[in-house]
Amino acid sequence: MNGRIALYVGGLLGPFGGGVVAAMLPELGGTYGISPGLAASSMTAYLLPFAAIMLVSGNLGERWGTGRTIRWAYLAYGVAALLGAIAPSFWLFQGARALQGAANAFTTPLLLAKVAEGTPKHRLGRALGTMGSMQAIGQTSAPLVGGLAAESAWQLAFVGLAVVSAGLALNPLPPDPAGTARSPSTLRDAWHPVVVLAGAVCAVAWMCSAGLPFLVSLRLDDAFALSSGARGLVLTGYGIAGVLAARLTGGAVDRFGERAVVITGLLMAALVVGSVGVLTYLPLVVAVWALAGACGQLILVGINSTVLGRARGGGGAISVVTAWRFLGMAAAPAAFTALYRYDAALGFGLPALLMVLTIPVVAVFWPAAKRER
Repeated sequence: MNGRIALYVGGLLGPFGGGVVAAMLPELGGTYGISPGLAASSMTAYLLPFAAIMLVSGNLGERWGTGRTIRWAYLAYGVAALLGAIAPSFWLFQGARALQGAANAFTTPLLLAKVAEGTPKHRLGRALGTMGSMQAIGQTSAPLVGGLAAESAWQLAFVGLAVVSAGLALNPLPPDPAGTARSPSTLRDAWHPVVVLAGAVCAVAWMCSAGLPFLVSLRLDDAFALSSGARGLVLTGYGIAGVLAARLTGGAVDRFGERAVVITGLLMAALVVGSVGVLTYLPLVVAVWALAGACGQLILVGINSTVLGRARGGGGAISVVTAWRFLGMAAAPAAFTALYRYDAALGFGLPALLMVLTIPVVAVFWPAAKRER
């Protein structure tokens, strides 16, 4: 495999591993004798160390050598996936998921750095866009592949992850620049007020929308008795709609400004997420969940455009915002599972309410539309 292509394939691996359990929660619960709600905490077990370690993994990877760090992270990721496939108890499975997330923290930011290293400035946006598309494909395909695997044995999905990780670790990467003295930026450089605000909004938005595939999966099982494969197919609609909406979202940001786009995304996401808990017609549930993916793109592109256009620290600032985004996703199972079990409408209504309450904060404190040059 060409080293450049391997970078993009690696970008797919992390989001895929994070979301692969979303459509197999009842099957995980059956294997380990636990409730699907407790099984949903396997998403938190992956995302929490991933997000926390990513605050420092970029700097550590630069000191150790970007290519070397990525290769060892692939190996660790593959071993952890294999341990997840053979874990005899749920708590050992949770430990394997945490190891996967920690290893992923040393691939996601460093793969982006590798892409940037070997790309001329006039083509960097296109290259990063390609990486973003691969990550979206990984997030989109994970529930479907995981659900299909669970039709026979959910462990197959983890064995597949181990095989792909081993292949990527053995594949040559573009070499690190020779003789380049690196002075990694500090975290302090990225803690601009815009970054703090954007990170907080991103954490709430992702906890309440992109972090809910597990809850949608439970709803599809409880209300419509869908198989794991069918649940996975429904969940892919979120990512597909997000990929299709990305280009239009960028145009909307340029035309109407980041603040207006973020507010629109939050309002629309609140409406569609809240409706999932009360709708009883399956095609409507499928449609509104897909629409939530387009809303997520509005929020994310608006936030990223704001941070890159105004904050100091560049990639470090985006890394911090991304860390908070995944911390929000990691909090979703703990925040909403119990409430959903009490009442499905409340389980989806609370995330909708939290997004609505975030809108006044954005309206008052978000930077003005004119960019600093």
